[in-house]
Amino acid sequence: MRPRQVAAVQPAIALPSVTPPGRPAKGRVPPPREVTAAPVRRATIHGNLDSHWERRLKSGNIPVDRTIDLHGHNLERAYEALDAALERAVLTGDRVLLLITGHHRPGEPPIQRGKIRAAVHDWLAVSRHAERIAAVRSAHRRHGGGGSLYLILRR
Repeated sequence: MRPRQVAAVQPAIALPSVTPPGRPAKGRVPPPREVTAAPVRRATIHGNLDSHWERRLKSGNIPVDRTIDLHGHNLERAYEALDAALERAVLTGDRVLLLITGHHRPGEPPIQRGKIRAAVHDWLAVSRHAERIAAVRSAHRRHGGGGSLYLILRR
């Protein structure tokens, strides 16, 4: 029987990888696209409505299913009232809500007005009912104009 010979193991040498050169591109080559993060959707503010809805909202010829009046509330009570009214509207199947917030009155303190109007869009965006809101639009003059908003709910 022949004695077995063991070959000495030599450490592997890392060779640089050689890649074959690519073919030159034919025709016009567009520049590489930059990958950007998806924009934050605020569908509750700028939801898409068809032209029929838009015309009816602009003319004020739309029946309002529920009115939510936030006059006389502080910020905390106004948010709670808005949340409760949205809950009732969703349960009863209301489609068009008129949200009365009051006009924004710019000015320096001691004028402390327009806080609810300034906060309402943020409240709607983070509300637990945000996915149910199809769009938010300014109300027609006959429904309060700049002091009111239409909330259009999804079916």
